[in-house]
Amino acid sequence: MGAYARRFGEDEALWRLVGLLHDLDYERYPSQEAGHPFRGVEHLRSRGYPEVICRAILSHADYSGVTRASRMEHALHACDELTGFIVAVALVRPSRSVHDVDVAAVRKKMKDKAFARPVNREEMLRAAEALGVPFDEHVGVVLDAMRGIAADLGLAGRAV
Repeated sequence: MGAYARRFGEDEALWRLVGLLHDLDYERYPSQEAGHPFRGVEHLRSRGYPEVICRAILSHADYSGVTRASRMEHALHACDELTGFIVAVALVRPSRSVHDVDVAAVRKKMKDKAFARPVNREEMLRAAEALGVPFDEHVGVVLDAMRGIAADLGLAGRAV
């Protein structure tokens, strides 16, 4: 999210915060039926978080009824599934490193329907389009951002 905030000349701290918080309730309430992301937003509102954050978090779930309107909301939606998919691609590499993942590797794994089966590939493509960034370029932006914090993500790799 920070990379896209910089790219679009937006508030990087706000965008990063939205990225960090958007799934704050996911472990406890991992589905629509369980209350994700409604429970998290309820908690944030009770703590006085700004509505721009709450709205963005709600908008990342299609079933929330909150349509994506801002560039930040579109970026969150576009980055959400893709970052998880990239993590999965990195973890099956011998090095377990995001540094060993490239756009071609992501595209190749997208074709393998058995790999990370729950990830909706068409939705990832549509989300990048809605953000206004060609998909391969979007993957590159996200990969570069993740490489920059690879150690924090536990994806810096290991000796093979």
